[in-house]
Amino acid sequence: MTETGLTNGDFTEESEPYRLFAAWLEEATASELNDPNALALATVDSEGMPNVRMVLLKGVDERGFVFYTNFESQKGEEILGTMKAAMCFHWKSLRRQVRVRGPVERVSDEEADEYYASRPRGSRIGAWASRQSRPLESRFALEKAVAEYTARHAVGDIPRPPHWSGFRILPRSIEFWHDRPFRLHDRVVFKQTGNEWEKTRLYP
Repeated sequence: MTETGLTNGDFTEESEPYRLFAAWLEEATASELNDPNALALATVDSEGMPNVRMVLLKGVDERGFVFYTNFESQKGEEILGTMKAAMCFHWKSLRRQVRVRGPVERVSDEEADEYYASRPRGSRIGAWASRQSRPLESRFALEKAVAEYTARHAVGDIPRPPHWSGFRILPRSIEFWHDRPFRLHDRVVFKQTGNEWEKTRLYP
């Protein structure tokens, strides 16, 4: 039982989406075998075609949902082209799903620097060595780039690459879904209206 009292209960009574999300994420952290913070991130390319891939949530508060990436990657360029995105969390062990949609903003340099500094040294090297999403002639070429940047930053701090930072989705809607028997699921969507959240229960 979490402090919300919502475990296996009627979550549809909750009136604040971030509080509910925090409770669900806490329970997922205890029940999921791998990466409870994993999510499917959806973007749209310059031709209007949708694209989706898995990323990891690295922060959430009342400002929004944060993840980090190479801005020169496919997802980075697609987000920078529209400044909109959607994400979907699915926790199989709990039979729950959360969908988030909204505009996107860049995180501050201070936030990006702080998170980048917390990463393992090898991951920081990788952010320099990988030309993410672009053609790779061979695995050896990647390993060579890693070796070159490892030698370049053999001692001391590894600065954050200028093309590597984070995005924050600023939700305009957050939908919570909980599996129920006979596919009569519980669904509640919170939509932002000004500074308030409007809650609506949906048919399954």
